[in-house]
Amino acid sequence: MAASSASLAGASASLAGASASLAGASASDLLRSSTSGFNGVPLRSLGKGRLVVKSRDFSVAAKLRKVKKYDYPWPANPDPNVKGGLLTHLSYFKPLKEKPKPATLDFEKPLVDLQKKIFDVQKMADETGLDFADQIQLLETKYQQALKDLYTHLTPIQRVHIARHPNRPTFLDHIFNITEKFMEIHGDRAGYDDPAIVTGIGLIDGRRYMFIGHQKGRNTKENIQRNFGMPTPHGYRKALRLMEYADHHGFPIVTFIDTPGAYADLKSEEEGQGEAIAHNLRSMFGLKVPVISIVIGEGGSGGALAIGCANKLLMLENAVFYVASPEACAAILWKSAKAAPKAAEKLRITAPELCKLQVADGIIPEPLGGAHANPEWTSQQIKKAINDTMDELTKMDTEELIKHRMLKFRKIGGFQEGIPIDPKRKVKMRKKDLSITKMPDAELQAEVQKLKKQILEAKESFPIPPKLDLDEMLKQLEKEINQEYTEAIKAAGLTERLLQLQEEVSAANADHESLDPSLKDKVDKLRVEFEKKLRAYPNHGRLQKYLKYFSELSEAKKLSGVSKDTVTFKQELKTTLDQVLSNPRLRKEFEALKDEIRSVGASSGSGLDEELKKKITDFKKEVDSQMVTALKSMGLDVAVKQDKATDPGTEELKEEIVHQIDSLVNSSEDIKNKMQLLKSEVAKAGKSPSSESLNRIDALVQQIKRNLAEVIGSSGLKEQYEALLSNGSLDSAADRVTDEEAREKVGANSTIS
Repeated sequence: MAASSASLAGASASLAGASASLAGASASDLLRSSTSGFNGVPLRSLGKGRLVVKSRDFSVAAKLRKVKKYDYPWPANPDPNVKGGLLTHLSYFKPLKEKPKPATLDFEKPLVDLQKKIFDVQKMADETGLDFADQIQLLETKYQQALKDLYTHLTPIQRVHIARHPNRPTFLDHIFNITEKFMEIHGDRAGYDDPAIVTGIGLIDGRRYMFIGHQKGRNTKENIQRNFGMPTPHGYRKALRLMEYADHHGFPIVTFIDTPGAYADLKSEEEGQGEAIAHNLRSMFGLKVPVISIVIGEGGSGGALAIGCANKLLMLENAVFYVASPEACAAILWKSAKAAPKAAEKLRITAPELCKLQVADGIIPEPLGGAHANPEWTSQQIKKAINDTMDELTKMDTEELIKHRMLKFRKIGGFQEGIPIDPKRKVKMRKKDLSITKMPDAELQAEVQKLKKQILEAKESFPIPPKLDLDEMLKQLEKEINQEYTEAIKAAGLTERLLQLQEEVSAANADHESLDPSLKDKVDKLRVEFEKKLRAYPNHGRLQKYLKYFSELSEAKKLSGVSKDTVTFKQELKTTLDQVLSNPRLRKEFEALKDEIRSVGASSGSGLDEELKKKITDFKKEVDSQMVTALKSMGLDVAVKQDKATDPGTEELKEEIVHQIDSLVNSSEDIKNKMQLLKSEVAKAGKSPSSESLNRIDALVQQIKRNLAEVIGSSGLKEQYEALLSNGSLDSAADRVTDEEAREKVGANSTIS
């Protein structure tokens, strides 16, 4: 009863307060009603008071709560010292409370071992108080060199692992590093906001952009919230809505690609995943503003391409862009995901390979160790690339931008060995439209043929050589060949190794030291590797043509030089001989001999007397002597040939002796075998025979000579040789030899030669 009376007292007090407030209430307040059974009680009069009404066993309680007000997206007076920086006001994306755990990839384990050694030495120095500065410096130098060697020779699958690194900076990490202000915009206006795709407007150096990008999580909790960066149809529709918004207001669009692919669950397919991607692809080709896409991690299949149809596609150095992941490709082709390294190499998904195929338009550098090693530096490189590329694209008008974007994708995949196809000719994609225009190669080939023809004509028509611009063409060709080799080295990814090797070789040459065998081995390995990769170079055919033309033109220049030298020599020789023959004294003697011969009236040499014959012979000798002197003054070696009259019968006898010697040699198996052995020894010895080879050859020659001497001595050839001596066909003083020497001289010299 006491409790009941207390409740009634409280209720009556509340009613008294309510009735007191009726006096100051307006008419509209008095007409209001509530479900609690009270009429004409304004809620404002209740204030913060607590209203409790009990009727029988039923009670109702109500409490007014003051809601905290937030300034969103940008506070009027932001605190510059706020934790995380001013941009933390603008997004739900906040700095992590805990530092991310370091993650080590498999191929980075040697670096971790070195880091552990450095840490152990530093710990020992701190504990013992000893100075280990030199050892620490040596280990740090070794670590930096190992890091450089590792990250300058990464394999495709290693780049895939770096692109998927759990600590790799995400889209919003880069956005907050490069923008002065950023306001995130949510929702696809169809009832959903996909957290896997983030959109918003931001400022870079005073220029406004629409930013759209895939957003992965920085830890497990965020990855679950962001669906591991795999968008649903709602995310692509949100991206399309903001693209159309930017197109309407004239904002340039920058998209960041970092997704393994579109989310492929049943609900996404039911809600039109394929249609959403296709709609984005079609719409992006009609955007009237510049569009830049940057691959900051991995770009997988249509999920990446749905926001990647841009005028310029840039890639971070260790990013990858593929139609199917290496693991999926390996499972399809080799039935095992363990073949992923091979698949990654064959797919050609890295930034250098895609630039070579003209799928990507540029590479943004990363620090050694990957983008996660220095995210701020990487973001600044992205900012610089955006500014440079946007400066280029803003010079185009609307029609040029749309056409540029269309041609970029039209030319992908269309090429012919050694001859690039103009992308403008590929618009209709029909075979008859792929007529290839004449390239400089064809013009160059025609020019080479023309020059060769001129050179042949020049050889036939002396003494005036044609004027050829061979030097200019050779210089131009050499420049083109060097450029092709440079591009091939870049495409093969060997530029840094080549520069490093050049520095080592230059250092060795500067010290006047012979090259170290290990350095020679490096050079040979690099050359072999480059030759292998050169065959896969897209312009390998063009390079081979240039080399062929260069060789032909060099040969043409050589022939031209020889022709010019021949003409010059002929002119000098003619001048020298004319000077000798125009000697006044010789001309006078020649005229006197002519008059004397006329006075005698002889019609042939037999009608001349001995004195006149002697005068003619002396005159001829004097002319020959002056000719020899003049020719020797030109640096020529001159030998005067003495004619000797031979008897026809003697020539027949010589031929008969040679014929008989050949017959004897062919009939002797021992001599034939030894001569065959001699030929094989000479062939084995080559141009630079060893001392052992020379000794064997000399021994075989002596044996053959002795065998020939025995055969000739028993064949009657000696009597025929004596007959030659008696006829005077051989000089008896010079050629008189013993019987043994005669057999060797006639037989051996006639056969071995």
